[in-house]
This record gives sequence, structure tokens and C-alpha cells, in this order.
Amino acid sequence: MRIAVDCRLIDSSGVGVYLQGCLPYFLAAPHEFVLLGDSPVLRSLVPERKGLTRIPCGVKPFSPAELCAFPRGILRALNRADLYYSPSFNLPAGIRVPVYTTMHDIIFPDMPELASKIGLAARMWWYRRAFRRSEKVFTVSQFSKSRIERFLGTSAPVIVTYSAVQNALAAGGPAPACAKKETILFIGNIKKHKGLGCLLDGFFRARSEGLGHTLIIVGDKDNFRSSDTAFLRSLRRMDRSILEFTGHAPPERLRALIAEAALLVQPSLYEGFGLPPLEAMTGGTAALISDIPAFKEIYGDFPVTFFRAGDPADLKEKLLALLRGKGAPSVTLSPELACRYSFQKTASAILHNLAAPAACAPAGLGV
Repeated sequence: MRIAVDCRLIDSSGVGVYLQGCLPYFLAAPHEFVLLGDSPVLRSLVPERKGLTRIPCGVKPFSPAELCAFPRGILRALNRADLYYSPSFNLPAGIRVPVYTTMHDIIFPDMPELASKIGLAARMWWYRRAFRRSEKVFTVSQFSKSRIERFLGTSAPVIVTYSAVQNALAAGGPAPACAKKETILFIGNIKKHKGLGCLLDGFFRARSEGLGHTLIIVGDKDNFRSSDTAFLRSLRRMDRSILEFTGHAPPERLRALIAEAALLVQPSLYEGFGLPPLEAMTGGTAALISDIPAFKEIYGDFPVTFFRAGDPADLKEKLLALLRGKGAPSVTLSPELACRYSFQKTASAILHNLAAPAACAPAGLGV
């Protein structure tokens, strides 16, 4: 089988981690592959091998050019494949072979305040177009599956293929033991649904009651709307002795920050999966997380502490209970939990469903 894979988003955050994790296992399978894209990350990740074709492409995903001016020569090459897989919900116009997509979440109709009315309408058009064209749709949690089926229907099978810790962080198990610092870690793009405002409020309340820890914020500030920029400016003006804003951290730096932190806090208001708590526990660091549906599903059996989503007072109480006057809580995952989510399982499930005829494939396949 000859499989075309859209790799243009391999440098992005959640989609990129998912694709980077799956791609080595895809390529180990006895198929031919056509990889669309040519980023430095892709070149470093994928060595040359027989049956591998690379197609450089500068057309940005979700752009007008993807719909109206996609290069015909590239389309001819893609349409010589047996199928086309996109790790997101974008598809170039002109793809004639069967299409498979991964939709990590469908946040915008659930949280319409994240986009303008025009922006919401545009995103829903992309969602519906990808869903309509897809033989099957993959997603990263039962929660996301339920929301996709709520907003897009059930005409295409929606199959759960969970995400996992990126290979660069998981390699070799937990980072070497090191002394914990009095730091609290937040990992995530600086977007409204990540709940950073709640974290800052709860953190400063805890500081006012004697908590001595500092807060480290790791994440990009992409996709800001104009109303969000004032929040970013106020964030940068805060006291640098108690708050550090790192921006994006490469895997080596992130691994060290996780190993040194006393606690990770993930105060998200909405997630499809939410990797940072799993990254933290894989690195031996405890996690305090909001009680949103995806987190309750993914981490219900893990040694995490939940707080009420969007409630800074409850967050403050949990911070003080975990950290004030005591050493950082330690975490060691059981063998069963440590291997519950893996990209080997995820890639295997995707490949199984690419190869199986749509009419007789299972309606869901958890990994």
C-alpha cells in the first residue's frame, strides 16, 4: 500500500507532537510512503529509505492557496497513492484518493468565545469539509469523539487513538534524579482555554498565604486575538522574582524543567487530551489538574490531584495542601500506567484502520 502523509504541521504543537510520535512507527510498517512537506524537523526525524518519497511543499495548511492554487504536479503525485492521511482537519483541494484525518478536538463550537463569528464559521467549514471527505476520522479521547459526533454527525466512523508523551521526553524513562526546586510549572500555548488566568489568580492567592514557590510558564503565545495581548503585556510586567516566562522550550530543556519542578499545574478549561500532566508524571513530577471531562477520562486512574476548573480559590487550597511546609510530592507510575498511552499503539491503530475496508472496520478502537 502506498500512503501519502501530510507532514506540513510537524512543527506545530499538539498536532506536531502526535505526528512526530507516530511517524517512525508508520515508516517501520511494510508500506510505501509519500511525505508532503520538507521542514528541518521532518528531515532530522525521517532517514532516507526504499519506498519513501518526499514532496517539498510551501503551501500553508488552512490557507486559500490550499483550496484554490495547490500545485498540480504535487496533486498528481499525491493521487498516485492509495490513500491520503492528514493529522489535522485540513485537506488540499484536488485530492482524489480516499482520505483519513485526525481531529484532536472540536473546541470552537464548544467555546465560541475563542473566535469571531466569521472565524467560527470558517473553522466549522473546514471541520465539516474534512469530516465529509474522510473515510474514517481519528481522535484522541472518548470526550473528543463525543463532541465530534455531536457537531458533525456519525456518517464517518470516529476512532479513538490516544496521544502519548513525545519520544524525546520519554526516551530512557524519567530524567535522572535531581533536587527538586521550589518551582511550579505550567506547560501550554498561552491561549484562553488553557486557564492561565485562573492559575495566576490562584498562585498569587497562595503566595499571599505563605507559599514560597515561583511559577514557570512554558509555552508559545501564538494565535492571540487582540483582546488577549493586554493579558500578555500584564504577564510580562509581573515580578520576575516569582514568575518566569520561558516561551517555547526544546525537549532537552523541557525535560530538565519537569524533573526540577515541585509540581505541574494544568488549569485547562478545555482539552481533547492534554499532554503536560502525562509528561510531568513520566518525568517523576506530580500534577495538579482541572476536573474537565477529558482530564477525568485520561487521568482518572493516575496519581493526580484534581481541582474545580476555573475556580482559583480551590486551586489555591490545593496548592497550599500539596506544597506548603512539606517537600514536593513524588510520583512513580506503575508499569501498567507508564505504558497505557504510547505512540506505538496509536500508530498501529491508525495503520490497522487505514488498511481495513471502511464498511467492516470497528466503530472505535481504543489503545
